Amino acid sequence: MADAKKMTIILHSGDLDKVSSALILGTGALSMGMNVSIYFTFFGLQRLKKGKLAAGGLSKMNFLGLGKWMMSRKMRKARVESLDTLMKDFKDLGGKIIACEMTMGVMGICKDDLDQTIVDECGAVGTYLKEAMDSTINLFI
Repeated sequence: MADAKKMTIILHSGDLDKVSSALILGTGALSMGMNVSIYFTFFGLQRLKKGKLAAGGLSKMNFLGLGKWMMSRKMRKARVESLDTLMKDFKDLGGKIIACEMTMGVMGICKDDLDQTIVDECGAVGTYLKEAMDSTINLFI
């Protein structure tokens, strides 16, 4: 896919609906032959911690977790895959996951805290910018 178009996504949020959206968009682009990288920063980075991919609530109407439960139920009924499956599909298709080093420092997250089966590299803003400069599509979620 050297000559393929490229998409980069900054995932700034760890909310269920936003992580799902990033992975669904990324997987869709990968299936169309694009190269895709997702740069997890701030609260999005929390989802890269071991066992925490699906730990976030909803961005709106979370209602102390009841909203997440209801939305997860609706998503299953509509046959939307779980975050674990979406991430597996994203990675299997060649998607790249980058963890923000600055946010790791700010939030006291060590590389050992991250799920190494998901994270391809840890990088600073320059890492993201290098990815973005070569991209035809850049999204902020």
